[in-house]
Amino acid sequence: MVQVRQNRPVSPDGSINIEAWLHRLQIDLGFEDAEDIRSACFLAEKVSKAPGDPLQITHPDNNCFFAGLEIAEILADLRLDQQTLIAGLLYRAVRENKLSLQQVRHDFGFRVAKLIEGVQQMAAISAVQQPLDQPVLGDTQRQIENVRKMLVALVDDVRVALIKLAERTWAIRSVKNAPEERKQKVAREVFDIYAPLAHRLGIGHIKWELEDVSFRYLSPESYKTIARLLDEKRLDRERYISEMIRLLESKLKEHGIDAVVTGRVKHIYSIWRKMQRKNIDFDQVHDIRAVRVLVPGISDCYTALGIVHNLWRHIPKEFDDYIATPKRNGYQSLHTAVTGPAGRTLEIQIRTHAMHEDAEYGVCSHWRYKGTDDAKSERSYEKKIEWLRQVLQWHEEVGDLGSLADELHVDIEDTRIYVYTPLGHVVDMAQGATPIDFAYRVHTEVGHHCRGAKVNSRIVPLNYRLKTGEQVEILTAKNAAPSRDWLNPAHGYVNLSRTRTKIQHWFKLQNKEKNEAAGRDLVERELKRMALDKVNFDLLAPKLNYKSAEDLFAAVGAGDLRLGQVVNSAQEQLEPNSTKDQLDLMLGKEGTITDVAGAIDFKGVGNLLSSIAGCCKPIPGEDCTGYITQGRGVSIHRKDCSNVLRLKQEEPERIIDVQWGSQQKGRYPVDISIRAFDRTGLIRDITAVVANEAVNVTALTSTFDHTNNLVDFTLTLEVSNLEILGKVLTKISQIPNIIDVKRYRQGG
Repeated sequence: MVQVRQNRPVSPDGSINIEAWLHRLQIDLGFEDAEDIRSACFLAEKVSKAPGDPLQITHPDNNCFFAGLEIAEILADLRLDQQTLIAGLLYRAVRENKLSLQQVRHDFGFRVAKLIEGVQQMAAISAVQQPLDQPVLGDTQRQIENVRKMLVALVDDVRVALIKLAERTWAIRSVKNAPEERKQKVAREVFDIYAPLAHRLGIGHIKWELEDVSFRYLSPESYKTIARLLDEKRLDRERYISEMIRLLESKLKEHGIDAVVTGRVKHIYSIWRKMQRKNIDFDQVHDIRAVRVLVPGISDCYTALGIVHNLWRHIPKEFDDYIATPKRNGYQSLHTAVTGPAGRTLEIQIRTHAMHEDAEYGVCSHWRYKGTDDAKSERSYEKKIEWLRQVLQWHEEVGDLGSLADELHVDIEDTRIYVYTPLGHVVDMAQGATPIDFAYRVHTEVGHHCRGAKVNSRIVPLNYRLKTGEQVEILTAKNAAPSRDWLNPAHGYVNLSRTRTKIQHWFKLQNKEKNEAAGRDLVERELKRMALDKVNFDLLAPKLNYKSAEDLFAAVGAGDLRLGQVVNSAQEQLEPNSTKDQLDLMLGKEGTITDVAGAIDFKGVGNLLSSIAGCCKPIPGEDCTGYITQGRGVSIHRKDCSNVLRLKQEEPERIIDVQWGSQQKGRYPVDISIRAFDRTGLIRDITAVVANEAVNVTALTSTFDHTNNLVDFTLTLEVSNLEILGKVLTKISQIPNIIDVKRYRQGG
C-alpha cells in the first residue's frame, strides 16, 4: 500500500527540529558521526527560506528543504550511506538553482557533487514525455548526450538511480493537491519510467507505491472500484489473516522452525493488472489475502511448504518456485495458493530472511559491497545491474529517446524465452520475439541481411513467435537489406524495441531521396487502403513536427515516423474536433454502440435519436454530416457520401451539422472488400484472423468469378478506431491467396 509521510519532530515555533530529526536518523542507521548530514540540513534550510520565515511544518510541499528531508527519509529507509543522504537532501535546492554544484563540491566533496550531477542528467529521460514541439530540455542531440551520461552514471554508481527514484517518489506524493494536468504528467512519467526502474532494481516497496499512486491519478475510477472492494472486506480479511498467522506459527514451532510470519495486503494496481491479464473478476484473485513466512535457511523453506500443504488444500496451477528458478530481477521465494478455512483462498509466500531483504531493497542490498572482496555479493550486484549495461548498449546503436521507456518496461512480467542457435548456444529473449528479433540479437549485420528463417529445420514466416526450446537458423543473402514493412507493428515482424532502433538506424543512413520516395509510397498506399482521401500533406506535416510534406515522407521512409501516427493525424485533419482517449490504464471493455446518441454532438439543437448510415458507415474521426429522416431521427453520413451530397441538393433544409462527441467508447460498423483466388478454407481463414483481433463480423457477402477462379468478399466489421481496422487489414492481406484488401466506401 501507499506509504505515508513520517511524523517529523517540530520545534515550539512550528519549524522542523533538525537536531531531533538527525538524532532519530542516527539511531536508525547507526551513524557514529552525522556532522556532514547536519551541515547539509542547515544549508538546505538556509537557501530554502525567505528572511524571517521559520519554515513551519505547514509550509507547501514544493519547498526544496521539505523535499530534501523526505527524499533523505526514503533513502534512509533503503539504508544508504551518508553521501547518498546528503545528495538527496541538497538535490532539489541545486535543481531549483538555490544552491550551486560548486558550493556542494567545496562543502561536501567531489563524490556528493557527482551524485547530484548524475541525478540532474537523469532529468533527460523526461524528454520521453515531452511533445516534440516543446523541446524544454534543449535540442535532440543534447538530450541524447544527457541520456548517455545518465546511463554511464547509472552503471558507474547505482546510487544515482536510487536518489532519482526517491525524488520521484516525493514528487508523486506532493502532487496530491496539484492541478489535474500536473498530476497526469507526473503520474505518466513515474508509471512509464520510474516504477519499471524500481522493479528492475528489485526495490519492491518503492515499485508498489509508485504504481499505486500513478494508477490512482491515471485511472481514478478503476482505482476507486478496487479500493472500495478491498475496504468492504478489510476488517474480515485482517481478522482472517490474524487467525491464519497464529495457526501457522504454532505448526512451524511444532516442527522446530524458527519463523517470522506476517500478513500483507496486495497493492491495488497489482490486483487490477492481474484481473486484466487473466481476464478474471476480483473474487478470482487468489492472493488478495496473503501470508509471508520468513525462515533461516533454504531447506526450511521447503519444510514450511510441506507444512502449509498439509494444513490446507493446494489450489492447482497456483505454485511457483522462484528459489530454484529466480525471476529476471533476482527475486527468490516460494509462492503457493491454498483454500483455507471457510473456503477462502490464501496466498503463502515462503522465503529466507536474506531473500526478503533482497526482495524489498533489491540492488540496495548489494551496492555497498561494490569494490570489496566479497565475491558473492559482487556477483549479485553485477547481476542486478546487468540490464543497465544492456540499456547502455542500446544507446550505442541509435540515440532514440522514444524507445527508452520501452527498454525500461521490457521484461516487466519476467517472462523470457530460451532458444538455441544452430551451434547449440542458448539465447534468452523477451517473450514474443520473432526470427528478425533473434537475427539482430545475434548480430546487427545478420539482421540487416536476413531473408528468411528456419525453426527446428522448418521454414517459418518472419513474424513467427519463437518458443522456448526451439532451434533458430537465420537465412541471409549478401545483397539483402531491411524492409520497411518490418517497422509496421501491424505486420508483427519486430516486437523488441532494440531491434526496431537498429532497423531505424539503418534507414537513417540511406539516401534521403530514396527514403522520401519509399515513404510517399507507403503513406499513400496506407491512406488509400484506409479510404482516407483528400488529405493535405502540406498541412499535415507541421502537425507531426516536419517542415514540409517531403520531410514527412522521408521520415516515414527512414523509419523515424510510424505509419500509424500519420494515419491518426490524417484522421484528425479530416475531423479537427475528434478526440481519442490515449490512457492505457482503463478498466473495462468498450461496448458496441447501437444507438449513437451521446457519441454525436448536434449543433444548435439538443441530443436527437441518431443512427450510422448504412451506405457509407462513417467511424469516429471522419468528417460527417446529418440528414433528418422521417421517423428515424438523424442519419449520420460521411460528408463526401454520394447519397448525402444528392440529398443536400434535393432537401438542403434537412441537412444539419454534426460532429463526433468526446465520449466515443463504442464500436462502429465499417465495410471492407477482399479479392482473392478461391480455395477451400478461405472464408474460415479470414474469419479466424478477424476473431483473433477481437473484432466482430456483422455481415459477409461474396461473389464468385468461376472463369478466373476469383472471389470478392464484402465484410461489415465493428471497430472502435482506424488503428484496429488497419491491423485487421494487414493480417488479412497476409493470408495465402489474398490479392487485395481495403476499406470499401459504398457512398464515396
